[in-house]
Order: sequence, then structure tokens, then C-alpha cells
Amino acid sequence: YICPEAGGDLLRDGPGVLPTGRNIHALDPYRMPSPTAMERGASAAQAILSQHRNAHEGAWPETVAVSLWGLDSIKTRGEALAIILELIGARPMKEGTGRIVRFELQPLEELVPAGRPRVDVLCNTSGIFRDSFANIIELLDDAFQRASTVEEPLELNYIRKHSFDMVSNGFENPAARVFSNPAGDYGSMVNERVGAGDWEQGEELGDTWQSRYSYSYGRGGERGTARPEVLSALLKTTDRVVQQVDSVEYGLTDIQEYMANTGALKKAAETAKGGRKVDCSIVEAFGKDVKPRELDQVLRLEYRSRLLNPKWAETMASQGSGGAYEISQRMTALIGWGATTDFKENWVYDQAAERYALDQEMAEKLRKNNPQAFQNVIRRFLEAAGRGMWEADDSVLEKLRALYGELDDELEGI
Repeated sequence: YICPEAGGDLLRDGPGVLPTGRNIHALDPYRMPSPTAMERGASAAQAILSQHRNAHEGAWPETVAVSLWGLDSIKTRGEALAIILELIGARPMKEGTGRIVRFELQPLEELVPAGRPRVDVLCNTSGIFRDSFANIIELLDDAFQRASTVEEPLELNYIRKHSFDMVSNGFENPAARVFSNPAGDYGSMVNERVGAGDWEQGEELGDTWQSRYSYSYGRGGERGTARPEVLSALLKTTDRVVQQVDSVEYGLTDIQEYMANTGALKKAAETAKGGRKVDCSIVEAFGKDVKPRELDQVLRLEYRSRLLNPKWAETMASQGSGGAYEISQRMTALIGWGATTDFKENWVYDQAAERYALDQEMAEKLRKNNPQAFQNVIRRFLEAAGRGMWEADDSVLEKLRALYGELDDELEGI
């Protein structure tokens, strides 16, 4: 019998993965973040702070909302967690076996860059992370509780500052910072609302996210306690959202959960702040460079390189029903990004309509392979125009309406 041990990559995870040839499991949650993840996450956090200050005349963000997703954390060994620790000014402490037993607060004078405050963090935790890493959640909660009471100037400790404000308003557990769905529940339901067209204003989608993620987790009995007042207070101070992308194969425009979580969180924060813009940093975990990019920049790049890329379009169309479905899902996600982040770029819709609807050969191929998916593609164009996301030519809209009517009759058997 060979005892199991955590697997991993020698370069990313270090010599602890040796020797090879053992039975392996994904990772040891008591050793997360790994040393490499901590190094990369710290660098990413410092770059995020620099990015924000450059955009806001040197001002520090008071609260940063960071997404903690389960599978992403397994793949990166906890890089998003490391971003949080760097922002709040904490370091993992290990016992003799190498297991992490505490996130120790660093003295203010050790924070990088010099003179910066502890930045408050709203942890947007997925259901899978919540279920898989209970130990991490407890360690994070412990760190936030200590940071909220440490004797430091309020202008240098935003966690303490915000907790102090909540105490004055009579809130219970004002240091709660780890939020997720209620126990046993998953997802924001925002993508379902976007898919069904069941919304009028983008603020409704932010409200849906907020209602779904207002449950606090931590030590003791903090196992999904509803604390909407604490979450609302944190959203009012949120100046930036951070989302890590862990795969080179899939991006923000490929998976609807990104717009349903990151996009909806951004909208919820903007609503809480009275409509003021909240920035969003995207950090790639699959490359050497951890420099963050702004959300709009990433969306433009992805739509150019994927949905509007002729090679990508032809490859998807050649994949039969599944390929048509993938195109359809990305058109729905495009609507979602417009609803949650006001991403309304005419050139994206113009070129997508030309490629997938007005090109007769492509349209016929999608129509044959998956008429329901093709109808959804056309419906999203018409929806975008109707919601003011796309300033389309009248002649184009007339062609799209006629095509949609034909598809409707065809699917109804008329």
C-alpha cells in the first residue's frame, strides 16, 4: 500500500510533490496557499493596488471584493486567497508539520508599499469553495476579527474603520467578511434571469446577486448566518472587484458564471454607492505575468479573439449541434455583460450579426445543426437592440426580425 499525498507541479508547488509515483489527491487544504501561490498572489495584489492608485489620483481602495472559487483555488493552490492575505496584510503561519494554522497580521510598517493601509476585503465565496475549504474560511474569519480590533489608526486599517462604523450602527458581527450562498445552496441565479430575459434594469441583477450572497461564514456558529446589513455596508465601501481567470482555454466571455458573479457583484456595489463606477481587475493565473487588466479591456480582447474570430466561428459551426449551442451561450453572456457592467459596444454586435446571422452560409449551417440555438442567437440581437445595448441599422433589424419569424414558424411546425 502506498500512502496518498497531495499531487502538483514541481515548479509551481515545490519539492513537496516529490517523490513521484504515489497515490495522489488534489491538494492538502491545510497547506493552502502554497509558497508559490503566496508569492504570485502578493505580486498580483500589489499590482492591483498600483493599478487602482494610478486610476484614482493616488487614492487607496477602501474595500476590494475578491472572488474565491473552489476549482480555481485547487488549480492555483490558492492564488486568490494569497491576494486577500496581501491586501489585508497577513501571512500564513505553519506548525512543525508544515500545515498552516493561522493567518498572522503583519505590522503596518512591513506592508508593501511602505505607508499603505490594511485594505478591507469582501470575500465573494462560491458554494464549492465554501464546502471544500472550511478550514480556510475559519482562518480568514479569525484574521478579519483580529484586524477589526487591533490598535491601529483608522486611516491605516480600513477593516477596523468599517467595523467601527458598523458597531456604531448596531450591526452584529461587524467583522464578517466571508460571504456565500446559504448552506447547501449554489450560484447567483443571475445567469438564469439573463437567460430567461427576466429583468428590466441591470440593478435588478445586482440585487439578485446580493440576496443570494448575503450569508456569512466563519468560526463557531457562523455557518451561513444571514447578515444582509453587513454585506450592504461593505458594498458601499467597495472600490474595486477582483476576478482571477485560471484557464487559457476559457475566459470571461465563455462561461456565464463570470458575468453572473463578477458582473453582478460589480453592479451591486455600484448600486450601493449611488451609481458611482466600481473598477474591476482581471488577473490571469495561467501565465508568468500577474499584472491585472481592467475588465473592459479583457472583454474587448476576448470578443475580438473568440466570438468575432473567423477561425473560431468556423470551428464552432463545424462542431454540429454542440458548436451552435456554444455560440448561442456566448451571445446570452454578451447580454449579461451589458446588463451588469454596461458593456455596450456596437462593433461587437455589428460584426457578430454579420458573421452569424447575415452570412447566409453560416446562418444555414447553424440553422441546420441546432435551430433552437440559432433562434436564441437571433433573439439576443433583437433583445440587445430593444434594451438599448446596440444601435443597429433599421435594415439589419428588419432582416433579423424576418429571420426570427421564420425560425419561430419552423420550430412550431407551421
